[in-house]
Amino acid sequence: MTAATDTELVERTVDVGGIHTRYLEAGRGDRTVVLLHGSGPGVSARANWRLTMPALAERYRVLAPEMVGYGASRGPADIVYGVRTWVDHVTAFLDAVDVPRAAFVGNSMGGLVSLHIAIGRPDRVERMVLMGSPGIGMRPTEGLSAVRDYDPSPENMRTLLTTYFAHDPSIVDDDLVRARYEASVAGDAHEVYRSMFFDPRHSGNDLQLDADEVRTVRVPTLLVHGLHDKVVPVDVSWTMAGLLPDADLHVFGHCGHWTQIERADEFARLVGGFLSRGDHESEGAAR
Repeated sequence: MTAATDTELVERTVDVGGIHTRYLEAGRGDRTVVLLHGSGPGVSARANWRLTMPALAERYRVLAPEMVGYGASRGPADIVYGVRTWVDHVTAFLDAVDVPRAAFVGNSMGGLVSLHIAIGRPDRVERMVLMGSPGIGMRPTEGLSAVRDYDPSPENMRTLLTTYFAHDPSIVDDDLVRARYEASVAGDAHEVYRSMFFDPRHSGNDLQLDADEVRTVRVPTLLVHGLHDKVVPVDVSWTMAGLLPDADLHVFGHCGHWTQIERADEFARLVGGFLSRGDHESEGAAR
């Protein structure tokens, strides 16, 4: 395997079937890791993965696309937002950057998208990390309602991040609040965000999965969850661990919905160790 040496996060854009798609790239290697962000207001690839990418890029090529409707990724005016659209967009993104198969790390909604890809296109998924991801047993929560009902202001962004995302509110500083707030109102970001979840043409709130389909997933999976997650209850990952045929579960105590930020170093080591098992599998297959 060629070890990656460049951990700098480079911003790129690519046309994905008419969808202007922004993504971050770092590292080099024989294997690719795709990081998929969540669905909170002001989300971007950098906001979700800035602390995770450098560590993974020491060994792998790491790509973090912004799914259509989020960050700077935009499609045609008549696009319909929903899980199926995001699954199709991510799969087409892999084609656009010439990645036939990758390991996936999905945060919240990004985990749900990863799981749907593993169900429908298991040939594209080597391994999968589902972090605070909706799944079987997902129910409406106060935290999820707060995320969807966000009304842009610096004060409301601070309340959202400190009350529902982070278990320890002290990690939310002024710079983080400002960056997420400014991103949530940049251009048409808020109008698009609201339409995903409240316009009946779209299905952004569709978090449903079929248990029988989940049981068919043979992709090695690591479920990661914060014990005090107020957006997606930790019980969801316990249920999913019992349904997925090849799954491990790691629960972080004193942690909310932001595992990759609240426990950044431990998260990166945990995910890196899980992904490295695939290195051995790839080397064995090559012999």
